Amino acid sequence: MPPADHAAHDSYVKAGFAHSMGWGSSPALLLVDVCNAYWSEGSPLDTSANPASAAAPAAIARLVAAAREGNVPLVWTKVEYTEPDMSDAGVFATKVPLLKVFQRGNETGLESWLPGLAPRDGELVIPKRYPSAFFATDLNTRLQLKRVDTLVVCGVSTSGCVRASTLDAMCLGYRPMVVAEACGDRSPAIHDANIFDMNAKMADVVPESEAIEKLRLGWK
Repeated sequence: MPPADHAAHDSYVKAGFAHSMGWGSSPALLLVDVCNAYWSEGSPLDTSANPASAAAPAAIARLVAAAREGNVPLVWTKVEYTEPDMSDAGVFATKVPLLKVFQRGNETGLESWLPGLAPRDGELVIPKRYPSAFFATDLNTRLQLKRVDTLVVCGVSTSGCVRASTLDAMCLGYRPMVVAEACGDRSPAIHDANIFDMNAKMADVVPESEAIEKLRLGWK
């Protein structure tokens, strides 16, 4: 559901929410946790029962192609734990024990990239242990060195790692552009609510077509 179609849209706009940030001049594409775990039957993280989420990988692939065409930096995140007792996940693992699917040495293939959606040589891969792509990683420094000012955000899950990464991006001074068609969550209602709220408070939710156009154009 586009944010403007939400029943509360007019009320939020009248109150002063949902202003447009607009695009900067130096975008990067942030791909959040695009791996088999979220689109594999039997996975505890599977979102593919939600038709919109099942369609997200195709949209992600189109964004990837556009970013590569425009020579825009691509940043891929992956969840990874290395401690046998999952202590590097902290209390996150207490709340969500299924995170063991991302424990090194416990490989099942769920942690692997989706077929046809994987980093190429030279593209940045950020291992992370918590929802945000920025928390306890060097992503902010990497983006600063590249002089990125805008992040096109896609991946999974909309309500979890996508939202957390989007919030931190805004707090750090980037312009987050969230592509709803390229994000997935197991619940349509939860996806829609978070897309609406991100657009209201921390990001511009943009159509896939707009994101593709900007990524193809590359840096001004």
